[in-house]
Amino acid sequence: MTGLSRRHVLNSSAAAMAASTLLPLAAIPALAAAPPSGKQAPSFYRFKLGDFEITVVSDGARAIPLPPQFVRNVSNEQVLAAAEAAYMPKGSIIAPFNPVVVNTGAKLVLIDTGFGPGLGPTVGLLPVTLAAAGFDPKSIDVVLISHMHGDHILGLKNPDGSLAFPNAEIKVPAVDWAYWMSDENMSRAPEGFQKTQFGFNRKIFTNLADRVTRYDWSKEVAPGITSVDTSGHTPGHTSFVIESASKQLYFQGDVTNVPDLFLRNPEWQVMFDSEPEKAVVTRRRVYDMASAEKMLVSGYHFPFPGLGYVEKAGTGYRLVPMAWNPVI
Repeated sequence: MTGLSRRHVLNSSAAAMAASTLLPLAAIPALAAAPPSGKQAPSFYRFKLGDFEITVVSDGARAIPLPPQFVRNVSNEQVLAAAEAAYMPKGSIIAPFNPVVVNTGAKLVLIDTGFGPGLGPTVGLLPVTLAAAGFDPKSIDVVLISHMHGDHILGLKNPDGSLAFPNAEIKVPAVDWAYWMSDENMSRAPEGFQKTQFGFNRKIFTNLADRVTRYDWSKEVAPGITSVDTSGHTPGHTSFVIESASKQLYFQGDVTNVPDLFLRNPEWQVMFDSEPEKAVVTRRRVYDMASAEKMLVSGYHFPFPGLGYVEKAGTGYRLVPMAWNPVI
């Protein structure tokens, strides 16, 4: 058998390349153009926490143009400058929505439900995301509500008014239930955001009182999940410590809405807080604890998948995102 020399191979390759350049353009196959898809794929992210499997399931995100006073105690100019420094769209802030499914091995627990379909193309994506992640809504055993604002409760019902999670026990903070379901409180609420939230609660819960369990703080509200008082954002705002095999995750709801604003500037009082000064005290307490204990934090409004560690930085804090891991 005749061996091929290195020079023979190189000369043959050069000849082939030269021949290809002599072909007319029409003889060279073209790559077909593909139309842009125009949308994102359903977004979910899984990881192990001890023996539990945690799945962050995105309900979407939206850009929110700043109202006349988004933060009560600083000017909008300062807020816009901070948002721009974080590369958010000019004149807006970005708000993601990140419910979480905890698979304990015995129970499927969903924490918060997003908006539900019908409030715009970029939110209300939880049903699609759950399906993509392999979850049947009928298989959810418990729905835990951190607090009773619309972006956390509206996904409890389908657009036709039926229950989105028909077999689940629905659990809400007892303090929030007493506040938001009070007709007297609703009559005193100012027009705007607060009044709207009372309307959302009537829409979702008016015919569900017999199906809703009201939980207290410092209780195990589902296997391995303990409720924590983080009031201020709402009177009954609750965070959750999720623990398995000595591993912990702190689901912090709206202790901080936008980390680039309220982690860096924990004294800022967002317009959504029911008790803004109390919310500041809670924020400091939670992040001093999380940074000291190096606890993994899940942020409902943090950039997807909303997972990271909080460190002290100057007079505030910073978020160190958890590294994406292809292995569960």
